[in-house]
Amino acid sequence: MQRLGRAPWGVPSIMLVAVVLGCAPALRQVAPPEPDPFPAGRADPPGTYGDVDVLHYDVEIVLPAPGGTTIEGRATLSLRTVGTDVREVALDLTGLSVLEVTVGGNTVDALVQRERVRVPLPGDPGPDEDVEVTVRYRGTPDDGLILRDNVHGRPAAFVDNWPNRTRFWLPSVDHPSDKATATITVHAPGGWEVVANGALAGDPGPSRAREGGRTWRWELAVPVSSYNLVFGAADMVVQTVGLAACGLAPASVRPDGCVEVTTWLFEEDADQTELSFRRAADMVDFYAMQVGPFPFEKLAHVQSATRFGGMENATAIFYSERGLASGRDMEGTVAHETAHQWFGDHVTPADWAELWLSEGFATYFGQLYFEVRDGEESFRARMEGSRRSYLASDVTGQAVIDRGERDLFALLNANNYPKGAWVLHMLRGILGDDAFFRGIRAYYASFGGSNATSGDFRDVMEKVAGVELDWFFRQWLEEPGYPVLGLEHRWDEAAGEVVLDVVQEQDTRWPAFRLPTEVEIVLEDGRRERHRIEVRQRREIFRVPLDTRPVSVTLDPDGWVLKG
Repeated sequence: MQRLGRAPWGVPSIMLVAVVLGCAPALRQVAPPEPDPFPAGRADPPGTYGDVDVLHYDVEIVLPAPGGTTIEGRATLSLRTVGTDVREVALDLTGLSVLEVTVGGNTVDALVQRERVRVPLPGDPGPDEDVEVTVRYRGTPDDGLILRDNVHGRPAAFVDNWPNRTRFWLPSVDHPSDKATATITVHAPGGWEVVANGALAGDPGPSRAREGGRTWRWELAVPVSSYNLVFGAADMVVQTVGLAACGLAPASVRPDGCVEVTTWLFEEDADQTELSFRRAADMVDFYAMQVGPFPFEKLAHVQSATRFGGMENATAIFYSERGLASGRDMEGTVAHETAHQWFGDHVTPADWAELWLSEGFATYFGQLYFEVRDGEESFRARMEGSRRSYLASDVTGQAVIDRGERDLFALLNANNYPKGAWVLHMLRGILGDDAFFRGIRAYYASFGGSNATSGDFRDVMEKVAGVELDWFFRQWLEEPGYPVLGLEHRWDEAAGEVVLDVVQEQDTRWPAFRLPTEVEIVLEDGRRERHRIEVRQRREIFRVPLDTRPVSVTLDPDGWVLKG
């Protein structure tokens, strides 16, 4: 546990906080102790945050010298009340010492708890009233902001927030439903590159916070959830992959209206730009045309200290440093994380339980890129891999939408990834490509920059396609399992019909699925016929008229149904 003493770079910490992060009249000579951190990934109970909406984060972080672990921070949150009788703001922050809290520039007596800071609001704020809260803090982050040597043994600093680990380094409303713009200022050691969300506001200049350091300022003008707010600082090689979404990037800061796609890699792994990111700009073009305009100012692909294979932070995707250092091709991950810029970052699930709206969409649209660019065989192989992954998982007995799960890391499962992707694939099969992709574009246009639920998505798809889909969303998202289908057929020569006996053989604790599908019948003379059927019961008999005896019958010949 560290207290205020001398900063690692030789400037007294008390001077650093007062001069660099602003005057702090109530600051004591000895900082409060750093509290024990709150467990990461535990969902907060409903009603935690009160009736406030964060509009903007203005964040300033002073990083320690290489080898140090203590940061200095200031976060100014521009808030708006959305209810009556709002008496306090609950901000998530854990494991760091709070030095001062102000509201509208005036120091207040905030209640510092283990997991959050409760900030009283003077007066009697009514609805739609703007409030500015500033928190000054310091300490060693227990999580969220990772200060350690990189895979090659050189010091680095990377933020890794998902699901609700922003609170370990930044006072925030650490929930996906609250979206805000941000300014992130980082005082980093000299020679380091610093990447963050949004666009770079001018060239990096000498730091007033640390001798020999540089100050970087990034500005994000499109609102995102707090788990998206990141920066990375290290000795990195920056390379441009290309320009993308030209004319389809409303947040672009470039005169040509394009977004720049770059890589930020450790020197030893710089050749990954050609291996894993060779089509990164083309992916942005693909999704901008297929789904809708690219929503942000740029797209940087960053080698980092994330616990995940990839993390879709808006405008600055972070990838496993070890994965890239291994030399393997991570292009599949790049497509998945790029798709997240549309689904997850711009259209964000309203709650953790709706995670499939992020991960299922990114999985499916990541694979769609390869269908269009590399052909149907590549796509089918990827979808088959997703099917097998789901069937082999330990969550087939659970519904995709699991509102009772409090361990948010447990949601990173085969329901929200491969099964979520298959839900979209089956919906596409039922509606057809035209209606499906029109619906996807309408959904993105309606909810970009905000939050959505599965009900919102269903409503849009129903409106566009002109069909009722409640049954589909209920059985695939709110019920467990998948169908296991058996098919037998016999030829009724007198009637001139093939008799199909379809049985759903799945676990009896799972529902009987409603399955609009096709059968392909191969006739004795070599002809093939397709016929539509709709299975609804555990066992059903279908009779199909034919002019000659069938040789074979295949159910769901094109593989549109997730089945065992």
